[in-house]
Amino acid sequence: MTKSTYIRYEPVKYSIEEMLYRSFSFRQWLATRRSVRDFSDETVPEEILENIIRAAVTSPSGANKQPWTFCVVSNPQLKKEIRIAAEKEEYESYHGRMSEEWINDLAVLGTDWHKPFLETAPFLIVVFKRIYELTNNSEKKSNYYVQESVGIACGLMIAAIHHAGLITLTHTPSPMQFLSKILHRPENERAFLLLPVGYPAVNAEVPNIARKPFEEVCVWYK
Repeated sequence: MTKSTYIRYEPVKYSIEEMLYRSFSFRQWLATRRSVRDFSDETVPEEILENIIRAAVTSPSGANKQPWTFCVVSNPQLKKEIRIAAEKEEYESYHGRMSEEWINDLAVLGTDWHKPFLETAPFLIVVFKRIYELTNNSEKKSNYYVQESVGIACGLMIAAIHHAGLITLTHTPSPMQFLSKILHRPENERAFLLLPVGYPAVNAEVPNIARKPFEEVCVWYK
């Protein structure tokens, strides 16, 4: 085994006061992020989407395999095809696949099988996880911690979308095989997440819900 060449890490060191300010302000800013379903069709410069994805791919990954592909869809016909296929799966889910408890839990959000935002939003980012890699000789090479790695990258991307002043919504129509078919993705990729990206519509609304109290989600062991 050949050891990787190392380079010196150059950290940025802040005072405690600066660290407190930066951590608090980032927390306060990120708390304003919401999942929004009411999109404007106003266009967004492609460079902004590129910067968002470049931010996402700074994510750590198992053995640095970077097992992800981000497909950016702006073509109206493709968006329409994705909406039709997604709504077909969502209809089946809402009318038989999902439990009554699940349906009741979603009621407060006011969601149903209709997904107009898939056509309205100027961009759809379809995230694929790469189960394995294919060499030029069609040999399979392993990837590691794929689910975790792609999940972390998506978290960074959602934060980057918010930081750019845009909105998104995590959409996971199940099953999602239709995305691979519509976008002609290779056999080693599986659809992971669908993120519409754009500006909020005029008078967009979000459910009046709250996050759990901090004490319920964090346990300290001192």
